[in-house]
Amino acid sequence: MNAFDKRLTPARADLAAAHLKGSIDAPAYVEGRAMVGRTGKTWIRRRPAADAPVETELLFGETFTVYETKDGFAWGQAALDGYVGYVVADALADAGVAPQWRVTASSTFVYEAADLKSPVLETLPFNARVAVGQGAYAPLATGGFVYARHLAPLAATADDYVTVAERFLGVPYLWGGRTALGFDCSGLVQAALAVSGIAAPRDTDMQEAALGAPLTFTRALQGLKRGDLVFWKGHVGIMQDAGRLLHANAHHMTVASESLLKAAARIEAAGSPITAIRRF
Repeated sequence: MNAFDKRLTPARADLAAAHLKGSIDAPAYVEGRAMVGRTGKTWIRRRPAADAPVETELLFGETFTVYETKDGFAWGQAALDGYVGYVVADALADAGVAPQWRVTASSTFVYEAADLKSPVLETLPFNARVAVGQGAYAPLATGGFVYARHLAPLAATADDYVTVAERFLGVPYLWGGRTALGFDCSGLVQAALAVSGIAAPRDTDMQEAALGAPLTFTRALQGLKRGDLVFWKGHVGIMQDAGRLLHANAHHMTVASESLLKAAARIEAAGSPITAIRRF
């Protein structure tokens, strides 16, 4: 990747992060302020406007370094994958106790009290990060309680990231989505790999460049195995076995499982042949 990819570089025509001084010319430089997502999820947008295009999502507890807050929006960079953009300022809070746990359920609730019948304060998505105390309903450092069996230590990893991704079969396709309310193709790959201890970039071109090792392949698409990643321009899917592909896609508008040969023929007919297959 280009070191100055706009998606990953906190620099604008009028302002840049202080650590870029000497590398990028800007009228002003500013030190960032580490904050965290305080709602279940919030959009990271391309511009500071409610109707601006969506880039990705920031989840509860994830760090977002803020370089400017203006007119209700914060401009900054997500720590998880380096994505730069704008989020609603009210969706952020000062960084407090560092989270040591993540949500392993597709989603879980934050209750007002340690009681499943108490009012729900918030819904936390899969992979949200939390700091909690002890208890069957663990007290959050930020207030409220979450069912402890829906959590695992950040250091804990899954053995098979494909199994993680398969949990989300039938979830709607959502551009920029990273949760069980909606995934896009690269968001599903990123989320599943994260649980397996593999840090993945956000977009498909970045993932194609960074993940695994390239495989030589023919049009017959033989010799593939579970866990291989198949790339097209702007799209990625996960092999469940030698022949079936799991992917969040706009054709089915869902996370679907189908024959790789069938999917490849359809996508190529729409103008995009397979660009790479990569294996961990």
